[in-house]
Amino acid sequence: MIKSVAIQGVKGSFHHIVSQQFFDENVNLIECLTFDRVVEALITKECDAAIMALENSIAGSIIPNYALIDNYNLHVVGEHYLDIQHNLMALPGQTIIDIKEVYSHPMALLQCKEFFKNHPHIKLVEDKDTAEVADRIHKNKLKGVGAIASVLAANIFNLDVLAHSIQTIKHNETRF
Repeated sequence: MIKSVAIQGVKGSFHHIVSQQFFDENVNLIECLTFDRVVEALITKECDAAIMALENSIAGSIIPNYALIDNYNLHVVGEHYLDIQHNLMALPGQTIIDIKEVYSHPMALLQCKEFFKNHPHIKLVEDKDTAEVADRIHKNKLKGVGAIASVLAANIFNLDVLAHSIQTIKHNETRF
């Protein structure tokens, strides 16, 4: 029985959503900010399983993750497809006009580029994880700062979704 799972990201990340759908909502999460750390948690037996994104319908294969599987002789024991819905979120009471900077994972920023062409006042900044940015905004009460993340992240970190499903290509699926 799988009791603990290493994921790239924190609670509210797309990897977290996959862990809930594939395993169980009550599985213990080992939160890792890099895929290298996910693999380390697995090979040192900190966890029973790991979840890694391998392909995206827009970006294609995530070659570095395939290399990690090969280099460490890991075994894929299942797969799960997740429809990725990117959402712009911020502290409650703000509007999109109030947002000056948006932080997120580079892939999320890339996949939402068209949306931000209509909001040239917003500076886009790359970060390590979608949900971790949402957590940081919540913890530090950062006004004027937005995150691109899942609705789950908005719910967990008490943020308002200012714009739903902002990805350029609406069918955006990732294979884990």
